[in-house]
Amino acid sequence: MHIHQMSVTYLPEQDRILMRINTTDAEEMRLWLTRRLMMGLWPLLSRMLTDHLLKLESAGASLQTADDELRKMLAEFRKEEFLRSADFETPYNETRSKLPLGEEPLLITDVDATPLPNGPLRLSFNERPANGSPRSFQMELEAKLMQGLMHLLEQSLNQSGWRDAFSPAAAPAGEPSVTEDDQSTGLRKPRYLN
Repeated sequence: MHIHQMSVTYLPEQDRILMRINTTDAEEMRLWLTRRLMMGLWPLLSRMLTDHLLKLESAGASLQTADDELRKMLAEFRKEEFLRSADFETPYNETRSKLPLGEEPLLITDVDATPLPNGPLRLSFNERPANGSPRSFQMELEAKLMQGLMHLLEQSLNQSGWRDAFSPAAAPAGEPSVTEDDQSTGLRKPRYLN
């Protein structure tokens, strides 16, 4: 299977992300990605892509021992380089395609991500319903295509507002602190906000 186009769209009425993959054989795979799934998948894919980008560097082996700041900076440079050459302007081909997985998108329950020794990243999307037969879809993505997918996912995550839940929230300005000093003992005691 050769990927021709990808579309990633947040649908507020479903509170899900619809991912569509169009192949050069005019087949379309449709996948639902939920907030619960993305909370675990996003950090994993981000880390795997960063590691993968660093391995592609000529100094890849020596970068494994480099400090995190240098690794992050180099990975960001490579990501920006890939995004400059990507085509996000061509509209997704909406013509009727063959649907080998069926009309209804897979409701993804888990994803297996495996970096392959020859370069690409293999993603296996699995739907394992409580009742019924499981369905799955697998694709291999080169670094440029993976970065394009991550960019599309990031745009959808920003539209969904889910990214706020991926990191600890900072206390709003002017809010009392979580702890307060006990004047008699000089110790800090916990303060419960709810």
